Amino acid sequence: MTGAAPAAGAAQAARQAVSDAFRAEWGKVVAALIGMTGDWDLAEECAQDAFARALRSWTDDGVPRRPGAWLTTVARNRALDLLRRRAVEAVRLREAAILSPPAGPAGGDTSAGDIRDDRLRLLFTCCHPALSLEARVALTLRTLAGLTTAEIARAFLVPEATMAKRLVRAKHKIRHAGIPYRVPPAHLLPERTSGVLAVLYLLFNEGYAATAGAEMIRASLCAEAIRLARALTRLLPAEPEAAALLALMLFHHSRRDTRTDDHGDLITLEDQDRSAWDHDEISEAAALITAASGAAGAAGPYLLQAQIAGCHATAPAAAATDWARIAGLYDQLRQLGRSPVIELNRAVAAGMADGPEAGLRLLAGLTASGQLSGYHLLPAARADLLRRLGRHREAAVSYSEALALARNDAERRFLARRLAEAEAAS
Repeated sequence: MTGAAPAAGAAQAARQAVSDAFRAEWGKVVAALIGMTGDWDLAEECAQDAFARALRSWTDDGVPRRPGAWLTTVARNRALDLLRRRAVEAVRLREAAILSPPAGPAGGDTSAGDIRDDRLRLLFTCCHPALSLEARVALTLRTLAGLTTAEIARAFLVPEATMAKRLVRAKHKIRHAGIPYRVPPAHLLPERTSGVLAVLYLLFNEGYAATAGAEMIRASLCAEAIRLARALTRLLPAEPEAAALLALMLFHHSRRDTRTDDHGDLITLEDQDRSAWDHDEISEAAALITAASGAAGAAGPYLLQAQIAGCHATAPAAAATDWARIAGLYDQLRQLGRSPVIELNRAVAAGMADGPEAGLRLLAGLTASGQLSGYHLLPAARADLLRRLGRHREAAVSYSEALALARNDAERRFLARRLAEAEAAS
């Protein structure tokens, strides 16, 4: 019995270390394996095997000093073993063994040889114009960020089976079309921009507000999205939407330490300690917005969203938030393309600018459309506006609906508290 407690402690430490390593290292390991083997399915299989082996090995031998290097080595060795078993041609096997990055294309000002980063190569490979926009985003979230098919499906508001088929088709297309694993030359960069920006946007969003699980914030995803966004702005210095997206991320990221309390419970924007926000990031984001706003042409979707985030980040207090300007920016944003989530945010802004009744009228139309059926933030927004009106019994009904739909533990605890408050007040 004396050895039971230490063994249990070692197993728990190993599980936590593997969980931490998955969030921090998955994309690096998969990207490296794809660069080595050119086989997406093999890369994911070997990465998964490495993490499974880590759980057993780290329990017995302890967590290595460099978990990422350990995982990459184990995954690489597994890939080489499988390649041998499958009798892959000798040349390809030798190339895989030396772990050297693929050569960049000839011509152009920017190539894979200029940017020694497997993850950036993976990002651009996933964003090849031969793939549909949704396939580009979904494939990158799966391979680079390690999101499950279910998590990606929720981000797209589609069934899991539908998303699984899209991922399979995208991988097959890359394989059969011979899409190169590289950062493209300069003259091909513009056609990739929208897909890359969309990928980074959803990658950051999943880190900023995880769709499911125990954590509200997946810090490693946010950090990875910001790192890649910085690399993209260096690659595309004249692209205002790249700078705007980085600004949008920084505005949101500046509040990371105030969004949950010591117990991991959600703190709403209006209740956050603004003095604890990262004001260096806010200043950097504001400078990016100024530069992007000065570019020729109409404001794009990321610039408008960054301006909205800037209204929140620069307001000295919640009561000083310029909700009228935010509502106006959402009006501009919806003119660029109708999205039910934009409509939801616009309704909330209208409710804050013009009174809760105005917001509820807009939400009623959105609810009737059925476009956000099953999306927990719709009944949550309705509940909050009803709460502000003092209509606590109706608010309780909507909080109950939102609670039944929410999958993130921190959000569920928050909604449960709001539900209890509304029931007590009704």
